[in-house]
Amino acid sequence: MPTPARPARSAYDAVIVGGGHNGLVAAAYLARAGRSVLVLERLGHTGGAAVSTYAFEGVDARLSRYSYLVSLLPKKIVRDLGLTFAVRKRDVSSYTPVERDGRATGLLVAGPASRTRDAFRQLTGSDREFESWQRFYALTGRVAERVFPSLTEPLPSRAELRARIDDEEAWRLLFEEPIGVAVEENFADDLVRGVVLTDALIGTFADAHDPSLRQNRCFLYHVIGGGTGDWDVPVGGMGALTDALAGAARDAGAEIRTGHEALRIETDGERAQVAFRTDDGTESVAAARHVLVNASPQALAGLLGEEPPQPPAEGAQLKVNMLLKRLPRLKDQEVDPRRAFAGTFHIAEGYEQLATAYAEAAAGRAPAAPPSEIYCHSLTDPSILGPELAADGYQTLTLFGLHTPARLFTDANDAVRDELLKATLAQLDAHLEEPVAECLATDAQGRPCIEAKSPLDLERELRLPGGNIFHRDLAFPYAQEGTGRWGVETAHANVLLCGAGAVRGGGVSGIPGHNAAMVALGL
Repeated sequence: MPTPARPARSAYDAVIVGGGHNGLVAAAYLARAGRSVLVLERLGHTGGAAVSTYAFEGVDARLSRYSYLVSLLPKKIVRDLGLTFAVRKRDVSSYTPVERDGRATGLLVAGPASRTRDAFRQLTGSDREFESWQRFYALTGRVAERVFPSLTEPLPSRAELRARIDDEEAWRLLFEEPIGVAVEENFADDLVRGVVLTDALIGTFADAHDPSLRQNRCFLYHVIGGGTGDWDVPVGGMGALTDALAGAARDAGAEIRTGHEALRIETDGERAQVAFRTDDGTESVAAARHVLVNASPQALAGLLGEEPPQPPAEGAQLKVNMLLKRLPRLKDQEVDPRRAFAGTFHIAEGYEQLATAYAEAAAGRAPAAPPSEIYCHSLTDPSILGPELAADGYQTLTLFGLHTPARLFTDANDAVRDELLKATLAQLDAHLEEPVAECLATDAQGRPCIEAKSPLDLERELRLPGGNIFHRDLAFPYAQEGTGRWGVETAHANVLLCGAGAVRGGGVSGIPGHNAAMVALGL
């Protein structure tokens, strides 16, 4: 419910446009430092894309509707802000089903190294791929340990980051050559290559050998989180994090007003004014020393009345939420579905399959075999289910489809989305003993509990430009011309970008919010 309109203070130390998780992080840091803070949120609730929602009518299941796992959120932010928020490790890293020699099998990466070695040997017939896997992820682990702490520090130069990593092979593989080179140098098996490559493609539309290296930047942020690369389950759903952040900001004295849409920002570099409108149409103005914008660079330009930057790379994901009465049985009967779905369940993500899907989508055709990955939040954290659902064995599934760029949906969003969903589920069903549709729960009206979001849906609902979940192409985490000391600065000294489009933005991390707060505090 929108915050009721009430007389506002005439001036604040900081006005924050957008009450997503990054805006709330910034608000909490600034308010705890004694600054007066106003947060303006267009929607009737805080959280942005990091929310939990009762997605299905009459069903007591609180799903992380858009973003769903946590890796890049520094423990430093949780400690600094005193957040009552926790994550849980997943027992399984991934499971990838495949048919080989006419037999349903798969690759389960889980548990002790000896068990994972056996899974690789069973799939490939030797220890070579497992040993390459160990070496490769030891390399990325060393990079993670050295790079992740830098994300909440002033931006290093390229040379400084290279010296910090202190590993020329890692620098070459991750920062200089297309990630496809690293994948092909280190792995021979098509399925294993595909599993590795997927981290370079989640939310990023690119080929493994794209010379722009946008896939490398995506890969880097997927393997450095927390200094380990682990992707963890937020206890209580993603909304538990943003609820904790909003509580921390309010407790520190920040004013958070939902149903308040920012309209314009005017600044002379020292003082600024933010015009905003409430849901009842009333317009007001708040003055501030600093304005922090938790929105895309395109939205920032619009607020300032400036020429927008070049359109960002389009979003390229299909987000699907499901509630099941039970997990489906697998054709690979050597793996318990509770193990297979506890980690990341890869579908149609062999290396050649990914290349084919990219080529089809780049040519303007929906992939015939859409790649996707799936995981079951409720296996790790059943608290998102009501007691009756949990007792009856209900489970959630989150599916994230790759290589489905916004261009595919431009002419007929709903029809293309529905056809892609059908094709994606068919790829999943190929590895199941029963269609997943037979396992779907139903809502209060008897409708199947499944929803899908295209990039254009995300643009409409969350104002993500082109449905791009990162707001624009990710950037390597070092300073480049025009990035500023912290990567959040703009052409106006007192206007800061604290959203995903900042350098070192993207994902649920709070890092841009932290970094913008540091600039506003003069640090």
